[in-house]
Amino acid sequence: MVELKNVDVHYKDGGKHGVDALHDVNIRINDGEFVFIVGNSGAGKSTMLKLLTREILPTNGRVFVNGYNLSKMKNKKVPYFRRSLGMIFQDFRLIPDMTVYDNVAFVLRVTDRSNKYIRQRVPYVLNLVKLADKAKFKPTQLSGGEQQRVAIARAFACDPKLIIADEPTGNIDPALSYEIVELLKDINRCGTTVLMVTHEHDLVQYFGGRIINLSNGSVVFDNYIGGDEEYMEGEDEGK
Repeated sequence: MVELKNVDVHYKDGGKHGVDALHDVNIRINDGEFVFIVGNSGAGKSTMLKLLTREILPTNGRVFVNGYNLSKMKNKKVPYFRRSLGMIFQDFRLIPDMTVYDNVAFVLRVTDRSNKYIRQRVPYVLNLVKLADKAKFKPTQLSGGEQQRVAIARAFACDPKLIIADEPTGNIDPALSYEIVELLKDINRCGTTVLMVTHEHDLVQYFGGRIINLSNGSVVFDNYIGGDEEYMEGEDEGK
């Protein structure tokens, strides 16, 4: 579960009043949900992600993620909390001199998983993202879409309760963006909660679901919408 209760984040900018990056934000996301977080530049999306990963603390209010009260968490416990998260970034952040297999295995090794578990888990997640045949390739030998699929496999490798995807389609061919979101949907169907930050409204409109829209640091919309994907599936069933 993810919950923000009466959260404010106030940044001092050297001026008299500073900047309210988030103001009185109240959000509850239940386990197993898939949520799009949208908003224009400066709306507060990045600040929210920093709160959820415990990079910053709220000025006011409380933040709960995966059973942790982040507002009261001691710094020494932060690394253990972050093991319950899977992160996907716009710029992939793969290790260039490691193979695809080792990029995924790396996150398991640093969390002290057994060699037996690694040998079983890595092929499983690579097969899930349809890259089993690229296990020995280096990231530079892959397309942008393939590199992002490796990043998704890495995020899912530790079987996290929550995956946070920060603009995961930002650096790939637009035609592949739908494939990446569908892959995240598949992971969500496995029971993992997925939060996807995006500015691509076409994707949101196509997939639908729960949408949280931020504007000027406040939640201006938090509801479910029907997607074009659902409509298309209904059309196919009617034929």
